[in-house]
Amino acid sequence: MPAFTPPPLPSEDKRWKIVNGTMRKNGFARHALIETLHTVQSSFGYLDDEAIRFVAQSLRVPLSQAYGVVTFYHYFSLRPPGKHTLTICTGTACYIKGSDKLLALAENHLCVKEGFTTSDGQISLMTARCVGACGRAPVVLSDGELQGQVTREQVAEQLERWAEE
Repeated sequence: MPAFTPPPLPSEDKRWKIVNGTMRKNGFARHALIETLHTVQSSFGYLDDEAIRFVAQSLRVPLSQAYGVVTFYHYFSLRPPGKHTLTICTGTACYIKGSDKLLALAENHLCVKEGFTTSDGQISLMTARCVGACGRAPVVLSDGELQGQVTREQVAEQLERWAEE
């Protein structure tokens, strides 16, 4: 049986060399699927069809298995992220303290549902099951920066600031 030759990189984009390095480090083995998908996600911000196909082909895993992993794990995104990301914690403590109302306000203000990005690509609205800051509930991450005991007014003000950029 001839030695496996991985497919050519999808483009000259240097980020593909980083992805290829992850696969090469693992000997293009099937067990590197999640690690490689993480590398693609951190390099490009999301996973598109081309990336998933390339990784599946390179690691010799069925395309259905690659898509199964991508859609099972909450970390992976199939859509490009917005310029800004608002993540609202929906863990028990945050929910009891009103995170559901913060989420409803953000959805109405942005005209998008959780998990989506505004049509202008400015703001992605996400939720997290728990961010581990329960004593500061309700908690919101604004572009990754944790804010505790957040009010509806603070969420609205943040969204307005981002909209004005």
